[in-house]
Amino acid sequence: MPVFSLSCNIPDPTIVIQPENKFKYLETQYPNIHHDAIERCRKGDTKAQFELYKAYYKPMYNFCLRMVGNAVEAEDVMQEAFLKAFTKIDTYEGKVSFGAWLKKIVINRSLDQLKKRKVKFEELNEKIPDEVPVGLEISEIQMEQLKKAIQRLPDGYRVVLSLYLLEGYDHEEISQILGITNVSSRSQYLRAKLKLREMLHKEELFQYN
Repeated sequence: MPVFSLSCNIPDPTIVIQPENKFKYLETQYPNIHHDAIERCRKGDTKAQFELYKAYYKPMYNFCLRMVGNAVEAEDVMQEAFLKAFTKIDTYEGKVSFGAWLKKIVINRSLDQLKKRKVKFEELNEKIPDEVPVGLEISEIQMEQLKKAIQRLPDGYRVVLSLYLLEGYDHEEISQILGITNVSSRSQYLRAKLKLREMLHKEELFQYN
C-alpha cells in the first residue's frame, strides 16, 4: 500500500497523486499527435473541432473542476474555453503542445469565473515553519476520498494546491498565473495542506503513522 505524506515542509511536496489518464504522457511524447485535426480546424472543419473536443474534453474538464470547484460552472467554463480556442486557433503557432495552449485558455476562463465569485488570493508573506511530517497510508478508494476532500477546500487553497500538487506547476508559475508573490503561493499551499490534514483527521478516513 503506497504511503503519502501531508508534511508541511515547503517547497518540496510529499503528496504524490498519479495522473488519472495518459493525457500528460501523450502530450509529452507526441506533442503534434493531433496536427491533422488542428490544421483542418483552421479551415473551419466542424468534424475536426469535434475530434479535438473529444480528445481534450475530459482532462480539461477535470482540471477546470479542480479550479472552480463546481460541476455546473466547470461545464460552462469548458464550453467558453473551447469556443475561444476554435475562434482563435489561427494564433496557435505550434511552439508548445496544443494541450498546453488550450490549458492556458482554460486557466484564464477559470480565473475569470472565480473573479465573478469575488474570490481573492491573499498576499501571504509569512515565515514558513519547519517540517511537520504526517504519513498516510492510502488505498485506491481512499485516494478518491482525498480528491473529494481537496474539492471541499476554500477556493484559494484549492486552486493553489491543485495547481501545485495535481497539475505540476511550481510556485513561480503559480505566482504568475494568479498574480501573487512566490512566497504567497508557498504560504497558501502550506495552509491548504494544513487544512486538508485537519479535514482528513476529523473524518478519520486515513490511518496515520
